[in-house]
Amino acid sequence: MMRVISTEKAPGAIGPYSQGVVANGLIYTSGQIPVVPTTGEIPEGIAAQAEQSCKNVGAILTAAGSGYEKVVKTTCFLADMGDFAAFNEVYAKYFVSRPARSCVAVKELPKGVLCEVEAIAVE
Repeated sequence: MMRVISTEKAPGAIGPYSQGVVANGLIYTSGQIPVVPTTGEIPEGIAAQAEQSCKNVGAILTAAGSGYEKVVKTTCFLADMGDFAAFNEVYAKYFVSRPARSCVAVKELPKGVLCEVEAIAVE
């Protein structure tokens, strides 16, 4: 059985997908870009964008009855690997349990943002 996760505390999907789903005891979040859910604004700079992306992931995890401490894997996308250290500094404040992670540079992200974060967690 699959359950769709939806919360107003994270940005709504900008395409044909869900913010997250729960299946077989695992929560899968869609990639979260740094859109402030209440205003639709995008903060400036990698640190502020990483912060907002992590908060958006956290909102979906909370809506699913989980949290950062239950994340087992993340995938992080950066528009510029030169932002890696600054991104890591913010990321480390949220994912303190040190889940498995992939971090890749991509050519472009939606809305021209600098980062995107997705997670897999247990319920």
